[in-house]
This record gives sequence, structure tokens and C-alpha cells, in this order.
Amino acid sequence: MHKELKYKASFVTPAFLGNAEQRAQWRTPPFKALIRQWWRVVKAPEVGYDHAMLRTAENALFGTASDDGPESSHRSLFRLRLSAWDDGKFKDWPAGGHRVLHPEVGDGKRLIDAELYLGYGALEHNSQTRSTQLGTSKSSGAKRTAIDEKSSVELRLMFPAENEHDMHAAMQLAGWFGTLGSRSRNGWGALHLSQIGGSPAAQQSKSTIAAYTRPLANCLKLEWPHAIGSDGLGPLIWRTAPMANWRDAMLELARLKIAFRTQGAPFPNTQPGSLQERHLIAYPVTNHIVTAWGNQARLANQIRFKVLKEGLQYVGVVVHLPCRMPDELVALLRGATIPTELAVWQSVHRVLDDPNNKLTRLA
Repeated sequence: MHKELKYKASFVTPAFLGNAEQRAQWRTPPFKALIRQWWRVVKAPEVGYDHAMLRTAENALFGTASDDGPESSHRSLFRLRLSAWDDGKFKDWPAGGHRVLHPEVGDGKRLIDAELYLGYGALEHNSQTRSTQLGTSKSSGAKRTAIDEKSSVELRLMFPAENEHDMHAAMQLAGWFGTLGSRSRNGWGALHLSQIGGSPAAQQSKSTIAAYTRPLANCLKLEWPHAIGSDGLGPLIWRTAPMANWRDAMLELARLKIAFRTQGAPFPNTQPGSLQERHLIAYPVTNHIVTAWGNQARLANQIRFKVLKEGLQYVGVVVHLPCRMPDELVALLRGATIPTELAVWQSVHRVLDDPNNKLTRLA
């Protein structure tokens, strides 16, 4: 027996959700990837955070293509449909973006465009007009487009009925924290989901989040994101004050990212060098290359941003899904001293908990 869920899907912030030509388009693959991501967070406690057991359960539901032949392959029992695959209509970036102070730009402090800072690549600076504009595709040279908040589609999910609880939970987490497209970890492509024909969505609270949290130190034992972190103050989830529009919310998120990335002593050099604490937050870092990693290594930021629309107001959300540095990056360091990851992330949390930053922990 199969179960069906339907949602109205839209975006709170522009989504750089592109096809092969980096032109914006509603597409199912990113939605499937997002749902699988949050499904893992839901399912991981049930299998004791064992990645092999989780992979077996995931393959059983979502299917797998095996190199061992068709006998080892398995067709997906999960189906996803969009009511339309329309192109994005957002072609001209609006003027009047906010600027935020960055203490390390240029020879000293300098105001920079907050949206460009969070969307570099998808957005670019026009030196002639001195404004931010949609970027261009490196492969085709065509100007990017985006999907704006005025567009929406119907999202239809079909799966075996025994998976209904897990799928409901995964979709709830996707609605709270999910983003899609380029630079989505910085808050772009903030997904808004409204279930069609279902009960109203639960509100974020410690009780509704508790099943998907794990103490920070335990999270840092695994090298894949499997839970929302927690500490003595509760889940590692912060909310900004309500804002009038999404641009105000993105300004606040840009300010927060600059605050926790530039805390403490400045980098000791601008040439290739040793691993520093800031490299553990995300890598690469502009002008500060780790010699052993070079330009090719990637370490995704574990701190994720989201903008929620609540009534007529907009709230920025910061959530931490902690995990330790991958073994392959550790091996490249060849025994060099590595900053303590737990201490690094605790220092980031202290910045977010600082009353001057006017964030509130999830209540």
C-alpha cells in the first residue's frame, strides 16, 4: 500500500536553482536530494547512527544502481512529481541592497554588499554600475536567472505507507531548515512548504526538535551530518528578531556569518600555510590557503542559514549540523597539529549566543 503527500512549494528568498546552463528552473533532482538529506537525520537514531545500516535502509526506499549488475540494483519505491518545470522569471537583481561592515576587506574595515557576500558566484559585482547583479555561467557566458518568491508549484510525494511517519518528519525538517540551489547554505533558496489537505505544520520548539538532536561532542565523532547539534543550552538553533522583508533577514545573516568567521586573532599570513581554526569552519578561505590542501579541497560550512516567512514577517534561522573533518583531509595534513574541533565550534556558538548579536535560542 502506498501513501501520497502533497505540498505547495515556493521560495522565501531567491533560488539559484539551475539546469546545466545555470538558468533557473524548477527541477525534481534537488528536491529528492533535500528530502533524502533530512530523511537521514530522521532515520539515523533508529539505526544507532551506523552509516552502513542507514545506507541499507536508504537504498531499500530510494533505490540504488549497483556496479555488480542488475541483480544488486533496486528501483526506488519513492516517487516525486512537480506540477510544472517552469523557468525562473527573476532576471534583474533589485537595486537598494544592504551593506555590511567586514573587518578584513581591503586595508581595513570596509562596507560590502551583504547579498553579494552570501551569494558570491550566483551574484557578482558590476564594476561599471558599482552594483550587484546576477552572475554569468562560466561555461556558456549566459546571464544567470533565479526563481523568485512569486513562483510556486505543487510537490507530490508517493512512497510505501510504512514510511509515512519518517517522510512526514523529513518534510517537516525540510520546511523548517531546507534550502535549495547555489549558495543555499547561506540562506538562498529558502524553501516554504504548505501541506495540501493535511494538518497544520508543527511549530519549531525544543520538544518537536528533540528527536533529531545529539550532543555536540557526539556529533563530532562522525564525518557526515546526521543530527542537529545540542549543548547545555539546548538545540544549536538560533533565530533572529522578526524582519519586514527577506532582504533585511539576509543582511542580519550576513552580519552573523562575518562575526563568527572573523572572531579572534587575524590570519597569520596570506600565503599558503598551516591549518588555522577558521579553516575548520569552512574551506577554502579567500587568500588563505592551507598548503597541504591546496585549492581543490572542500570543507562545507556546517552552519546553515534559512529565512522563514511567518505571517507578514521574516525570521532568519541559524542551525548547526556538526560533524568531524573527513579522514581524507586529515590524511593530507600528514600529522600536523590540528585545532580541537570541539573548541572551535564552541567559540562559534559563543558568538551566536552573545547578547549583542540579538539572537534567541530555540524556545
